[in-house]
Amino acid sequence: MKLEDEIKQTKPFKSEVQKMLLNIAFTSSWLNGLIAEKLKPFGISPAQFNVLKILKGKHPECYCNQEITHRMIDKSSNATRIVDKLVEKQLASRTEDKTDRRLVNITITQNGIDLLEQIDAVRDASVNPFKNFNPEKAKLINEWLDELRS
Repeated sequence: MKLEDEIKQTKPFKSEVQKMLLNIAFTSSWLNGLIAEKLKPFGISPAQFNVLKILKGKHPECYCNQEITHRMIDKSSNATRIVDKLVEKQLASRTEDKTDRRLVNITITQNGIDLLEQIDAVRDASVNPFKNFNPEKAKLINEWLDELRS
C-alpha cells in the first residue's frame, strides 16, 4: 500500500526526499509493530529480543552495559533497564568483573538461548512477509540505507 494511503495524505509531499524520510520512519514503526506482535506470546519486547541476540552473538563470553548499548538497534533504549528485566526473567545473568569491580558482565543464560531457539522455530514456521522478497532488491535497499546514514 502506498504511503499516502496509509497515512491518509491528501496534499502532495513537498518533495520526494520528504516523502522518503517519512516513508522510512513509517515503515520502521510498522516493522517494529510486526516484531512486537510476534514476540508478545514469549513475554519479551523487541528491545529485550535485540539484547538477547547481542548476548547470544558473543556467548559464552560477556558484554558490559555500555558495549550492549553500542550494538543495540535503538540507541535510545535503556540497556540497564532492559538487562534488569532479562535478569529478572532468568534469560540473562549479571556478574561483577573480577578485575574491575566497577564493571558488570552480562551473559545470556541457557534459558535465554532456549527462548531464542523457540522464537526462531515459530518464526520459521509462521508467515514471513519478507520470505519472497527479491534478494537483489533487498541488497539495493541496504545499500541505499547505508548511503543515507553515511
